[in-house]
Amino acid sequence: MDMNMVTKAPIGHKQFCRDNAWACPKERYQPVVVKLNEARWNQLIAINAKVNRRVKPMTDDDLFGKIEHWSYPVNGYGDCEEYVLEKQRVLMEAGWPKSALLITVAKDVDNAGHAVLTVRTDHGDMILDNQIEAVLPWYSTPYRYIKRQSPSSSVRWTGISDTRVTTVSSVSQ
Repeated sequence: MDMNMVTKAPIGHKQFCRDNAWACPKERYQPVVVKLNEARWNQLIAINAKVNRRVKPMTDDDLFGKIEHWSYPVNGYGDCEEYVLEKQRVLMEAGWPKSALLITVAKDVDNAGHAVLTVRTDHGDMILDNQIEAVLPWYSTPYRYIKRQSPSSSVRWTGISDTRVTTVSSVSQ
């Protein structure tokens, strides 16, 4: 992904950091790219699938009575941000470096805001998603990427210049 500028963190992430200061240290760290061997790849796939099965979809409005609210899953429910935060937490508990696990904001196929987890690897940036079961390279997903956490600080964000051309077609029946 081409990072083109420093940008503001999403409002939901700012609220999450206020509520969970321990999860958003202000220190800067050296960015890491994970060497993706077979064991790491299998662990990534397993954790993505486990969290996708364990968390059941529910909107922030239904769960919190607000349009936008970021948290870890509540009683096994959440929307895309809860999936992302839980995947990030579980991977870090499994020894993955925080600087390689970046919350990323995109537009989905309906042009709605969507959060996914970008994992920086020596095979490129991989996307963990609650809408697509497979772990895919970022360029193989149907999303238009907007911004993500900086790999050197969990409270800093960078804009993404996603200039890929997408094709839309229809077929008459």
